[in-house]
Amino acid sequence: MSAQPATSPDGLKAGLKNRHLSMIAIGGVIGAGLFVGSSAGIAKAGPGILVSYALVGLMVVLVMRMLGEMAAANPTSGSFSAYADRALGRWAGFSIGWLYWFFWVVVLAVEATAGAKILEGWWPAVPQWGWALIVMLVLTAANLASVSSYGEFEFWFAGIKVVAIIAFIVIGGLAVFGVLPGSDNEGAGLSHLTDHSGFLPNGPGAILTGILLVVFSFMGSEIVTLAAGESADPQRAVSKATNSVIWRIAVFYLGSIFVVVTLLPWDAKSITKDGSYVAALDSIGIPHAGQVMNVIVLTAVLSCLNSGLYTASRMAFSLGRRGDAPAAFAKINGRGVPQTAILGSVVFGFVAVWFNYQWPDTIFQFLLNSSGAVALFVWLVICFTQLRMRGIIQRENPDKLVVRMWGFPYLTWATIGMISFVLLYMLTDKDGRDQVLLSTLVAVLVVGVALVRDRIAGPKPVAPAENASKESVAP
Repeated sequence: MSAQPATSPDGLKAGLKNRHLSMIAIGGVIGAGLFVGSSAGIAKAGPGILVSYALVGLMVVLVMRMLGEMAAANPTSGSFSAYADRALGRWAGFSIGWLYWFFWVVVLAVEATAGAKILEGWWPAVPQWGWALIVMLVLTAANLASVSSYGEFEFWFAGIKVVAIIAFIVIGGLAVFGVLPGSDNEGAGLSHLTDHSGFLPNGPGAILTGILLVVFSFMGSEIVTLAAGESADPQRAVSKATNSVIWRIAVFYLGSIFVVVTLLPWDAKSITKDGSYVAALDSIGIPHAGQVMNVIVLTAVLSCLNSGLYTASRMAFSLGRRGDAPAAFAKINGRGVPQTAILGSVVFGFVAVWFNYQWPDTIFQFLLNSSGAVALFVWLVICFTQLRMRGIIQRENPDKLVVRMWGFPYLTWATIGMISFVLLYMLTDKDGRDQVLLSTLVAVLVVGVALVRDRIAGPKPVAPAENASKESVAP
């Protein structure tokens, strides 16, 4: 007999294995943004971009610690949305849940288009929209098949990313110090950190600009707390993921960027022309560096697309289960997956892809900007929720506080201050200003809907919502 439970606390099939969750936790912090977006940050801040990455990394570590505290005590597919519902009020859970869902369905369109561009370059006989359709259909089918299919896809996607970055750091690190056999880069040691107008060539203010450019590449680290609910031992999975987030960010983000800025001068034209990682590989003499990186970026894109569909569907499922979305979203099919929630999410993803091809500079740009700051809103809500949830857990289930936020409540408030500062600083940047203002507008509209809905609907019917998923499991 197997000791594993057939279903999760939410009624979903507990089909994710420990190796799936381990790789989801590791790969969740490695988005395509790291590979394609780091060059802009390096161009703005020089070697000082390392400080930008470190500051954002610290912020994410603190947020993940707070989320880990709550998720270890109560693993659920709704994660921070369900906790906000409990701690701050139904309006908060409704609002942040729908905003997060909106963020990920827009990401589906971005990643599908990015992947399609790479695939079209390799096989131009298939048009770009055709490739976007193919990758969306394949990953939708995987998510519909079973949660273990999602986990298996993500295990291999994340595994390729992890192996690629570790190989990059090892090979690049040897080249930095001139000990890589056959390297075309003589290796300048650490001198490139200061030899081109210093460590902060554009002044200390460039660190803040760098933060704006890199902050969104960290989105996705919270996915493991949603996925943990569909594993045999969610508490252990959350604890392990939370405790390992520090080294994951240090190795994959700071380690790989450190290699780039020590292999090449920060103002090397190849960094902005070819991308930071391709430029670094080219400088060593790695053959076909551009195509090698295209394979890795495609893997990161498919991983993000796979996880985005999974995350959006589980958030929709949780909202349906709590009565904050159509009841059909809470239904589970015979394979133990929320089929309607998956299909509903992917339909909006397809619509967003269509907008991207039809009106990329108007409607789709509006969607991008209006979801751009949602990541920071989510982190803020996690902070405020944890302030309240700590007391609730201590009162009701103190034995479940197996993960504790450090320096509570002082570090929680400090994190709130850091995130708020980033949001305010974004207002001084043209692109950032558009994102903050439009995202705030959408957030205000969603909160308004939530408050009006609460007033009309009256008290939340807790029992039916909690039992909805179990009642809807197909025999």
